[in-house]
Amino acid sequence: MAGNDVPGAEMKLKSAAVVGRTIAEVCARRLVRGPRHPSWNLHTEFASAILKRQLQVSFRMHDVAQARRYLDALPVPAEGGLSCDRVDILQEKFKGSWSIPKNGKGQRTVLYLHGGGYSFYPRVFYDNFAGLLGHATEASVFSLDYGLAPEHRFPSQLTEAMSAYQWLLECRDVRSLVLIGDSAGGNLALALLLRLCAAKLPFPALTVCLSPATDFRSSIAIAESPLDWITPQMALRWADWYCTPEQRSDPLVSPVLADLSGLPTIYVQAGDGEILFGSIQTFVSRAQAQGVQITLDAWPGMNHDFQAFGYRTLQSAEALRRIGAKVAEHASGRDELDRPS
Repeated sequence: MAGNDVPGAEMKLKSAAVVGRTIAEVCARRLVRGPRHPSWNLHTEFASAILKRQLQVSFRMHDVAQARRYLDALPVPAEGGLSCDRVDILQEKFKGSWSIPKNGKGQRTVLYLHGGGYSFYPRVFYDNFAGLLGHATEASVFSLDYGLAPEHRFPSQLTEAMSAYQWLLECRDVRSLVLIGDSAGGNLALALLLRLCAAKLPFPALTVCLSPATDFRSSIAIAESPLDWITPQMALRWADWYCTPEQRSDPLVSPVLADLSGLPTIYVQAGDGEILFGSIQTFVSRAQAQGVQITLDAWPGMNHDFQAFGYRTLQSAEALRRIGAKVAEHASGRDELDRPS
């Protein structure tokens, strides 16, 4: 057992060293040049720079298992006041965990599909994000722990998401059920809606997509953004791990190509400083043209998944507040399944 602990300790030391250097560099650059964007506070600068640097280090490892261990060691400051109980769930066709607020709320249910390019799932980072979403939506959050690429490729993640959703339908009132996905998880949420539509199953009360990937065909053509913490090279590597080049034109991989008519209400948030923003705009425009009730909330100067920065970033705090307001507007506060008398 002791031997197994050594790599973890080494990864934590390496990660902490990278974080320390990055913070020093950000402070020096900000002192000389000012903030990278006028709207960014120091926490936004730190979060963006640290995430980008950590991903760059992980991609240089050329071993996805080692990269995951490294990202698992990322120190994530806990948000004050977000107290949740975590309950792991292992079903025959999927696994995941509940994040249940200790403050007595949780009348709604969120099925949360995490990002990470379909390949990474840093648990501390995403547990913190699930807590933020649960706090914002006053919901119990079920985070699906789907199989990661490249070991598990399309469509295995969609199959697991469908199984988890059907399981929740059996024990939750669909009127209180909300689907939330960020980045790759946003892509998976849209694919799940398409699959539900084809199967004629009930839709969630609301779907929230945060910085969703909508068009895998454009990975190579994506332009670099000085504000974003993911790069076109990272997006291409994730796409290669997830699916074959031929599969990238499948509407369940690139939902921008799908027949979107008949989909339910969708709320999208994205920053105009992220590399996916153009493809997100295209998807929303096509969905609107096909009659979907979809809203794009675009945030000037913000980057990918900025909502995960939490309440220390003003834009993130406001974005979380708006997510909560949208959920309250569309989803009932009842988590009991109504049964006919």
